[in-house]
Amino acid sequence: MDGVSIVGLVQGPSAAGADLQIACVFEYTEGDIFNPPALPTELNGMVHLDQALKGIITDVRKKGQFKGHALETLLIAPPKGSLSSKKLLLIGLGNRNSFDAELMREVGSVAMREALKLKVKTVSFASDLKDAGVDSPTALVAENVVLGAFDAYRAQTYLDKNHLSEKLTVQKLILLAGPSFFTVAGGGIKEAITKLDAQ
Repeated sequence: MDGVSIVGLVQGPSAAGADLQIACVFEYTEGDIFNPPALPTELNGMVHLDQALKGIITDVRKKGQFKGHALETLLIAPPKGSLSSKKLLLIGLGNRNSFDAELMREVGSVAMREALKLKVKTVSFASDLKDAGVDSPTALVAENVVLGAFDAYRAQTYLDKNHLSEKLTVQKLILLAGPSFFTVAGGGIKEAITKLDAQ
């Protein structure tokens, strides 16, 4: 789409190879990524990310240094060998009890804008909603992330055509999903592509 490859992948965010890994977190509550209804540790990508970074994600959240308010961002430079990605961007989702899948369109836009600012070529995106134990509409979430990402990408393309932007670097957008949600997420990605084609 618009010269950017869109890939659905069954992989955890700590293992996905990309220039920039994006992960989403809600406002902090004690033990929120470790205790039910969060997914069990072996299936929980956010726990794996936190463990790979020696607990720093939980640490900055617990201390209130990253509050996880909706669309708040925090950029982390992982130590070499800790993650498969070169950089990690956390995006806040706000209060888990008032989560609405519509927010993911804005999250997708923020993700793409930050990726373009950082001049990366590959972006891997994990919504981490299921990891956090939020029963979200998987297909709609995936669709909204892609639509939001391309809202931002097309705005920047328009600026580029008018010589008001640096060259766009993003070549690949990877959406991560757990094994049980891959097919449903893939349907959402396809739906987004259909809508983008029609615009």
